[in-house]
Parts: sequence; structure tokens; C-alpha cells
Amino acid sequence: MSRRQPSSNMCFVCGVQNPFGLRLAFEDEGEAGVGCTFSIPENFQGYPGIAHGGVVAAVLDELCGRTLMVANPAHFTFTGKLEVRYRCPVPVGMELRGRGWLVRQRGRSTQACAELQLPGGTIAAEAEALLLDVPAEQQLVGAPADLGWFVRAG
Repeated sequence: MSRRQPSSNMCFVCGVQNPFGLRLAFEDEGEAGVGCTFSIPENFQGYPGIAHGGVVAAVLDELCGRTLMVANPAHFTFTGKLEVRYRCPVPVGMELRGRGWLVRQRGRSTQACAELQLPGGTIAAEAEALLLDVPAEQQLVGAPADLGWFVRAG
């Protein structure tokens, strides 16, 4: 059974109050990782009808970063390295399936992977990320809701 992950107010990828963002919702998928179903609006295209590669990379980065939140919703990381492979154009306005999974953890660093699938299962883009835990002295202090971090309804 999946469980909705928290979103923030102003994040470009998941921020529900960001008028310029994607506003994606992510679901825990247990040991399988994290996933989301979404479409990229046409105002995020690069070439006509095709999603801008930077937007595709942002979604893959978010999926990788959220893999650790399956076990601990308050586990935040910085991306140290993100390697993206674009296999085919990602159309705007088409339903896509994104998923991310944990590869390994070692100390304060984590390796995670993610992919975006077109309808029918074709992998359009994939990524591998090196994630670094946010140092304790840089973590935000306060209640998650006060920091604009919450689980949105349905």
C-alpha cells in the first residue's frame, strides 16, 4: 500500500503554492521506493512539444532525493552529483510515471536512481544521484507545518 509523501509550499517540483512549479505529489512504494504519476505542462517545453531537459532532470533529482524519505519523512539531502541519461524526447501534456529507488547508503552519502516512463513503459530518461545528508547545523528547526512541509490531502 502506498503512502503520500510530504510536500512543501514553494519547492519548484512539489510546492503546492508555487505558481511557477510542477506541483507533483509523491507516493511511498515500500521497498520499491517512491513514485509519482504526472504530466509536464506545455509552459515547461524546450523544443516545441518536448519537455525542457532541465525540468526532466529536476523531476529525476526529486525522485532520487525522496527515496530516503520512504523510511524517514524528515531525511533531507543535498544532491552532490546527478547524472541524467535522456533516452528519448519527453512529451509535454502526456501522462508519465516516475519512480526512484535506493541503491546503497554509506555513512552520510546515498546512491539512488530514478526513471521516467512513457505510457507503455518505455523509459524516456533515467538518472543516478549521489546524495549527501544535510549537516545537523544546517537543518531547519521547527514543526514541519511551520516550515511549509506537510502531507497534502488526496
